[in-house]
Amino acid sequence: MSTGQISRLMKDRGFGFIKSTSSPDEIFFHASSLDAVTFDELREGESVEFDVEADPRNPSRSRAANVKRGA
Repeated sequence: MSTGQISRLMKDRGFGFIKSTSSPDEIFFHASSLDAVTFDELREGESVEFDVEADPRNPSRSRAANVKRGA
């Protein structure tokens, strides 16, 4: 499982981006990829843990899955 911080939240659109501790790139996540937390509970700068998977809409890009609050 990877770790990072919420860098941006697009509350009105239901998605955001995570700044991973292991990659210089931001990773997209959708509200439907959350685990044990609701989208409205998340805050920018909050630590999270997540899995990385291929984006089904664009397999050359990655997205976060199973996003939950970090330890």
